[in-house]
Amino acid sequence: MAIEDKLKLIKNTIPKTITLVAVSKTKPNTAIEEAYAAGQRVFGENKVQELVAKEAVLPKDIQWHLIGHLQKNKVKYIAPFISLIHGIDSYNTLQEVDKQAKKNNRIINCLLQVKIAVEDSKFGLDFTDTARILDSTELSELKNVNIIGLMGMASFTDDINQVSNEFKSLKTFFDTTKLTTLSMGMSGDYILAIKEGSTMVRVGSAIFGSRM
Repeated sequence: MAIEDKLKLIKNTIPKTITLVAVSKTKPNTAIEEAYAAGQRVFGENKVQELVAKEAVLPKDIQWHLIGHLQKNKVKYIAPFISLIHGIDSYNTLQEVDKQAKKNNRIINCLLQVKIAVEDSKFGLDFTDTARILDSTELSELKNVNIIGLMGMASFTDDINQVSNEFKSLKTFFDTTKLTTLSMGMSGDYILAIKEGSTMVRVGSAIFGSRM
């Protein structure tokens, strides 16, 4: 099935209020161009080097999201153009984003990544630390970052109840904030994530096929 047809299929299964991030990591520019021609404008990458290379040659109206773990020393490379950073998991990283955004005369939208999965491989803040950042006076001093929401990744498991409960826990916490964006759900669980309250889904293999 062509990328255009896969996109149509997915968009027909999600409400129009849900933002679809087409996760293009490891995929060639030709695949992104095909999705772009089909009307997709929001793309997600998880490695800074790959993201920077693609941004340099692909259409400038693409909204690039960084969905992978962000190291402080890499922030400067994406600060000039990034639309949304999903994986902020420390206040120090947030400070660096603010610093680099100021240098580029920009305000960069960010999501705080909350760890809801049981795997140790997943990054993220716990609920207590997330609340501490959101309620801190230090956050109000960062004038060039804008925390618009939260991001979470569920456990990689076939246990639907566990995945559902992890999404539900993040949605419950999200509802205690004044944030507007809840990024949760990927190719294998985005339908369930939407059911549990997600407003943004990150879909890769269901659009572009399995990674090589």
